Amino acid sequence: MKKILFAGLLLSAGVLSAQNKDHDYSVENNIVKAVYYYKNGNIKQEGTYKDGKLHGNWTAYNEDGTKQSIGEYTNGLKTGKWFFWTGAVLNEVDYNNSRIAEVKKWSQEAVVVNNK
Repeated sequence: MKKILFAGLLLSAGVLSAQNKDHDYSVENNIVKAVYYYKNGNIKQEGTYKDGKLHGNWTAYNEDGTKQSIGEYTNGLKTGKWFFWTGAVLNEVDYNNSRIAEVKKWSQEAVVVNNK
């Protein structure tokens, strides 16, 4: 009986710790895919590493699951167009070697509709 009780306690501890997991990593062709989670289980960030540096597409989410930002890293540096959502406003930021080259702000009021 003690062995069954002990096994049950170990099993429940494993289930509880799995529910509080804050990250997942997987490796394929020397690229590490990383997923980070909020305590509520929703994805916080996801992207890839190459040679220990941020590399490739990265996406961040708010705790409620809505998209917060999306962009790309090259060898640890922000590059290209990044998009940041804040409510009804979308900021488009162009990066060059992690330096801001240009910023554009988009909002729903600025959307043009063509009703032909």
